[in-house]
Amino acid sequence: MPEPSSPKPLLRRRWLRRLLVLGLIALSASIALRAQIGDYSASPQFSDGQFHNITPKPADSPEPGAKVMWDFFFNKPANTVPDGPIPVRKLTRAELDAAPDRSLYRLGHSIILMKLRGKWFITDPVFSERASPVQFAGPKRFHAPPISLEELPPIRAVLFSHDHYDHLDSAAVKALAAKTDFFLAPLGVGDRIADWGVPPEKVKQFDWWNGFSIDGMKFVLTPTQHFSGRGLRDSNRTLWGSWVIIDGEKRVYFSGDSGYFKRFAEIGERFGPFDLTLMETGAYNTQWPYVHMMPAQTLQAHIDLGGKWLLPIHNGTFDLAMHAWYDPFEQITRLGGERGINITTPVIGERIDINNPHAGEYWWRGVGSAKEMAQR
Repeated sequence: MPEPSSPKPLLRRRWLRRLLVLGLIALSASIALRAQIGDYSASPQFSDGQFHNITPKPADSPEPGAKVMWDFFFNKPANTVPDGPIPVRKLTRAELDAAPDRSLYRLGHSIILMKLRGKWFITDPVFSERASPVQFAGPKRFHAPPISLEELPPIRAVLFSHDHYDHLDSAAVKALAAKTDFFLAPLGVGDRIADWGVPPEKVKQFDWWNGFSIDGMKFVLTPTQHFSGRGLRDSNRTLWGSWVIIDGEKRVYFSGDSGYFKRFAEIGERFGPFDLTLMETGAYNTQWPYVHMMPAQTLQAHIDLGGKWLLPIHNGTFDLAMHAWYDPFEQITRLGGERGINITTPVIGERIDINNPHAGEYWWRGVGSAKEMAQR
């Protein structure tokens, strides 16, 4: 009878396959970077060939070293991915056509669909199966979008926060090009969009504190503390940011991605208070607080902005960190309850009324391991 094979060669082969996949992803990202980024040396944020944050990274700030990256790719806990289906409320074109003004739908991750003055606006539309330069590997969706790109109504404007793959999806941009009037983007991100075939006259690019008016509404790009890049050789070649949306007396803030910094208070002073803040709450780690907020920092940023209601985003769709997939919801609702902060947690695809948001459900507690956690 043959001896059972040793687990060590099997484990070694598994690691080699994973390393090969990572190498192919990196190579694909480098090959894909053909876009010519414009000269933005006149921007106050640009120097030495790159964009920079307002607040320099502290010298004692922790770095995500080799062990952190190895664990991220090869030793992730099982609960970073749901072990059951996430509830999604399917949307139809007819339902959206009938929706009243100031309706808002979270479509997953950082994708927000809003109806303002009879027109539709969408943030960071990522509809691909994976947030990756390739579709055979990389972070895979936990759930399908509640509506397809084809079924979406005509879009008045798309708002982009930065060019990372979980926020800027080339396939979605190409699909939306014919049905969208404007693409609003930070400096350099618009160059990528134009390179994908979007007519240049539709692309509007902005530096921090600058914006654009559409149908009497104002859209202003405001600072964040983050970074950019889609490959190995384009680090911080494009700008990143958040968006202030002003519709008459109503004000909405879309955070994009950011570490916690003092400019949240400045944004609040200049444009707040905000009726609703759409705040990054997910993909955090004690090793990268400079570019992603921990939940307590998200809550403080909301307070700095003068927010009335907080909707946590950047969670529930992709596996991008080491925390349990449901941890962002648990943490932000607990912290909000302790501070008396209004937090809305809609099911993916559920309508929120910007004029009068509702708290929503603890829907994640009905999904697999999250349900077990809630019952303890």
